[in-house]
Amino acid sequence: MIETNYNPDVLTCLANLSNDEVFTPPSLANQMLDTLPQELFSNSKTTFLDPVTKSGVFLREIAKRLMIGLELEIPNQQERLNHIFSKQLFGIAITELTSLLSRRSVYCSKIANGKYSICETFPNEQGNILFEKIEHTWKNSKCTFCNASQEVYEREDTLETYAYQFIHTNNPEKIFKMKFDVIIGNPPYQLSDDGFGTSAAPIYNNFVLQAKKLNPRFLSMIIPARWYSGGKGLDSFREEMLKDNRIKQIVDFPEAFDCFPGVQIKGGVCYFLWDRDNRGDCRVITSRKGKIISEMTRPLLEKGAETFIRFNEAISILKKVQAFNETSLRTKISSRKPFGLATTFKGKAKPFNNSYKLYQNGGIGYVKIDDIISNKEIIPFHKVFIPPLGSGSDSFPHQILGKAFYGEPDSVCTETYLVGGVFQNKKQADNLISYFSTKFLRFLVLLNKPTQHATSKVYQFVPLQDFNVVWTDQKLYEKYGLNEEEIDFIDSLIRPMIQEKE
Repeated sequence: MIETNYNPDVLTCLANLSNDEVFTPPSLANQMLDTLPQELFSNSKTTFLDPVTKSGVFLREIAKRLMIGLELEIPNQQERLNHIFSKQLFGIAITELTSLLSRRSVYCSKIANGKYSICETFPNEQGNILFEKIEHTWKNSKCTFCNASQEVYEREDTLETYAYQFIHTNNPEKIFKMKFDVIIGNPPYQLSDDGFGTSAAPIYNNFVLQAKKLNPRFLSMIIPARWYSGGKGLDSFREEMLKDNRIKQIVDFPEAFDCFPGVQIKGGVCYFLWDRDNRGDCRVITSRKGKIISEMTRPLLEKGAETFIRFNEAISILKKVQAFNETSLRTKISSRKPFGLATTFKGKAKPFNNSYKLYQNGGIGYVKIDDIISNKEIIPFHKVFIPPLGSGSDSFPHQILGKAFYGEPDSVCTETYLVGGVFQNKKQADNLISYFSTKFLRFLVLLNKPTQHATSKVYQFVPLQDFNVVWTDQKLYEKYGLNEEEIDFIDSLIRPMIQEKE
C-alpha cells in the first residue's frame, strides 16, 4: 500500500551532476555536522561557509540546528531566521544553476530578497549564496589556478567554464571580507584534462588547501580517498595532509556507493574534521553498508609508512610484518615500460630469425633486438610479468591484482605489463607467481592501492621472500605470527585468486 502522507526530501532525490560533481545526501551532510562541537549551533556569533554549494544541503541543515539552538537567545522566530541567514550562513555556488537551487532550498526562494524568501533582510537577489562567473587565467595553455587545459575549457560565454570562484583567487578572504568558524562542503573532484573523459586531474585538493588559508576553527570536507597514497597531482597534498596533526577525525568509506548511491569512485571516499586549535592523533572510523566496522585513534602516518593505512585492523598485521625488517618487494618491480615499448607497440605476428617473444596488448608478437630500448641485459633470464592495473577495490572481497605469469628466457613485454622479478631458473619464477597469488601479498598491496593502478609503489609493504621456497598463505601466516582474527580480516577483504585456464 502506498503511504499517501509520504513527503520525501527533494534533496535526496537529485540526480548527480556527474561522478565528479556529486550532490550530498542530507543524511551524509548531517553525519558530517555531527562531528562538529554541537555548542557551535547554540552560538549566535558562529559563522559557517560552504564554498562549493550545489544543492544548499549543508547550509539548510545547519540552519535547522541553529533554529533550535538559538531559540532561547532569539525567541522570535522571524528575527531568528533573519539573523541566521544574514549573519551566520554563507555559500559560494559552483555554477549559476546550483546557486538558484541552493537559494531555493535554503531561503525557500531562488531570489534571496524575493516575495517568498523566509529571510526579510537581504538587500539583493543573491543574499549570502554568491555566484560570479569566473574566467580561467591562462599561461602556457594551462590555468594558473586549477591547471585546466585551455584547449578544453576556453569556451564561449554561454557554456560553463568550470572556473570555480573559491579557488580562482589568491585572496579567498576577500570574497566575503570576513572570518569563518566552520568551513564545510563537498567540492568538485576532478577536471578532465583531455576533453574526452579518459584522463582527469584531481581538483578537490585545491579546495581543501584554499579553505585552510582562511584559517577557520573547523574544516570538514568529503573527498575521494585517493589522496591516502598520492598519485597524479596528489603527492604533495598527501604529504601535507598526513603531516597535519590538526586532522582530528577521518570517516572512511572504502565503497563510495555507501555515501553516494549509484556513483562509482575508485578507491572510495572519506570526510575529515580539521580542528585548528587541537593537535594530536586522529580518530579513524571505517564505515561499510551504513555501519561503523572499526574505530581507532592513531597517527595518520604509522612508523616507516609513506601512506595512510585506511584499515584499522591492518595496523597490527603490518607491524608484525615490519618487525622482520625485510627488504620490500617494490625493489624488484620494474617501472612502467620495462623494455621501453609503449602499450600501442605491436610486434610481428610470427617468429623470425633472432626474434624475441613479445607479450603485448592482445596477445603475442615478435620483435628484434633493435626494437628493445631498455633492460636488454635481463632478456636471457626467467621472468615474471604482472599487469600494472589491478581489479579495483570498490567492493570486497576482491582480487586486487591481475594474475602474474611466467616469462621465459628471450621474452620481453610492452607497457601492458611490468616485470615483477628476474631469476636464474623457472622454479624461482614460479614461486614468485605463487607468492603473488596469496591473499597475504594482495592484502599488503591493498593497504597502498586506492585505485586500479598497480605500479611498483603499491608493493611497498610487501616483504621480499626466499623464492627457492613455495609460499602459501598458511606458511606466511605462520612466519609472521598472525592470529585467527587477523587472518579472518584478510579473508574478509581478499578473495582467492581466480585461476585462468591454460
